[in-house]
Amino acid sequence: MRFGIAVFPGSNCDEDAFHAARDVLGQDAEYLWHKDADLKGADVVILPGGFAHGDYLRTGAMARFSPIMTEVRAFADRGGPVLGICNGFQILLESGLLPGAMLRNRGLKYRCEHVHLRGEGNYFAPSEMLQRIEANRQVILRYADPEGRLDDAWNPNGSANAIAGLCNEARNVVGMMPHPERACEALLGSVDGRAIFDSIVGAFRSADQPSPRLRRSAMASAEAERLALQPSVVGAAGNRHPSLSMGRSASLSAGRSR
Repeated sequence: MRFGIAVFPGSNCDEDAFHAARDVLGQDAEYLWHKDADLKGADVVILPGGFAHGDYLRTGAMARFSPIMTEVRAFADRGGPVLGICNGFQILLESGLLPGAMLRNRGLKYRCEHVHLRGEGNYFAPSEMLQRIEANRQVILRYADPEGRLDDAWNPNGSANAIAGLCNEARNVVGMMPHPERACEALLGSVDGRAIFDSIVGAFRSADQPSPRLRRSAMASAEAERLALQPSVVGAAGNRHPSLSMGRSASLSAGRSR
């Protein structure tokens, strides 16, 4: 599969995401400049962390107007998988691809540290929206203590409901504040983040495989075509089994028309 890594002026985690996709996972990867109007055949799009356009005005508020985001929206609308990490999460929120918004961190200071997750930006959504998000089970990651328990002392930025990551209702667009690309190799101190990337590859491969019903239909069609070419079955040998020949041909035709 191919990963498309969007690059905005001020992005600083695009190379980390590219490395995770190509060198860690062994998948194809391509950079997508923010002025591009082509996803270059990407099967999944990553909006990486950093400070797009310097985070002037508001985080992600300028990046949402980049030409590449028109393609990302269309891709997401078609069901394509999109992952926004940190600043990428903020861009997804500003673009309306995910619900809610970001507030300034509760402590108003920069923090760079490993966090424990159950399942930087202070995620916020109005109470009614939060209830809908929770009811739809759109929260995929929460800040937690080392035992997986919710504790405000372990919520580094005051995020509402300790939300560290969530998805859209269709479940193909995901935003998260922690950086999985920085925790996917033992050399970096943790491989926990690799689960995020492995799940993307696994989901793509599952979607790429036909369902058992379709596989059985394809096998039956292939067998019908093989038998149709055998003289011992079809009329070239006197059509010794006319009912078998007609039945197989009807099955083949119906299978292709569906």
